Amino acid sequence: MINTVEQKNILTDKMLRKHNYLRISLTEKCNLRCTYCMPADGVQLTPKNSLMNVDEIFSIAKIFVDHGVNKIRLTGGEPLVRKDFSEILKRLNSLNADLSLTTNGILVDRFIDDFKAYNLRSINVSLDTLQADKFKFITRRDQFLKVYENISLLVQNGFKIKLNVVLIKNFNDDEIKSFINLTKDLPIVVRFIEFMPFNGNNWDKSKLVTQKDILHDVVSYFGSDKLVKLEDNLNFISRDYQISGFMGSFGIISSVSNPFCDGCNRIRLTANGKLKNCLFSNDETDILSSLRNNETIEPLIAKTVYKKFAIRANMDTFKKLNNPELHSKNRSMLTIGG
Repeated sequence: MINTVEQKNILTDKMLRKHNYLRISLTEKCNLRCTYCMPADGVQLTPKNSLMNVDEIFSIAKIFVDHGVNKIRLTGGEPLVRKDFSEILKRLNSLNADLSLTTNGILVDRFIDDFKAYNLRSINVSLDTLQADKFKFITRRDQFLKVYENISLLVQNGFKIKLNVVLIKNFNDDEIKSFINLTKDLPIVVRFIEFMPFNGNNWDKSKLVTQKDILHDVVSYFGSDKLVKLEDNLNFISRDYQISGFMGSFGIISSVSNPFCDGCNRIRLTANGKLKNCLFSNDETDILSSLRNNETIEPLIAKTVYKKFAIRANMDTFKKLNNPELHSKNRSMLTIGG
């Protein structure tokens, strides 16, 4: 039964966490094939008529904003492959919420003017290596130079840029120092993300590079006297640091080894209109069907948010997280939305 607090705010869960951050996946399609995101044999794409259209995306987003969401991030798949991306951005810009984007960077040069026109200034670019051969291996596409050039273009145009780097042991963990060195002369944030288990990505703990491993590597190379701990935000997902004297900074998203669920304020909407209250959760709530049936979706939103577990979809120990039965029924990262 939903308590009095929940009745007043449908975006408050039973732990009294208020959710003001909506992540909307615009598509399940992507122009890369990253191994940790897309299973080797691909994914079964949702039929187009079962995906949210522009009006539905706007209607659902408006309901969330009316109930307190003030930040919306557009994800995918690769959100920029949607032919109506600019129209979606234009419509969402009319809402009272800050807009941001997560992209692989390949197509951003085509949308610079739209980003500026519709007040999208914060962009996260997924980039897991600074070596072209590794990029081609992990993405199964030869697009490193294009991505790197577009990151430079975004910086030149004054966008707030974060690089999302998924670390995988014995693949790119030797590049931690190289990524941090990018922040010496560039006003960017590099965020190292622990490799997380999703359907089809062959996760196992031997591939995990933990927060402890990352900091050990950083201190060994730069020195403990150069490492500065920055203040964590109220709803942080990244524990942030800076090398003294560097222009930019770096952070660690330790979803596996040191979760940050206490202040979680995020709710996810998949491209086919399913609500997920946690990235790790197998459970989903179909709100698109109700919207199409002209039914109110607020009760579904309230129920989904309220039943959110305290920690990582109740996988509150590493033993549980390491049990494939608990996470193998989740979607691939591609179809959840990054």
